[in-house]
Amino acid sequence: MSLMQRVPAPVQSRSSEDILTYDAHALIPDGQKAEIVLDGQTYTLRITRAGKLILTK
Repeated sequence: MSLMQRVPAPVQSRSSEDILTYDAHALIPDGQKAEIVLDGQTYTLRITRAGKLILTK
């Protein structure tokens, strides 16, 4: 897996605000976890068995 992969296209937002909306399953295609880098810091986003999202540093 490469360090930086393409981010899936956002889904159409239903609100009137211009907020990008992403499907978590599209961000985490293996269904377990993905790494997100912000200003050189790596965070892990994962989906729990209960269907919740957890973001950790």
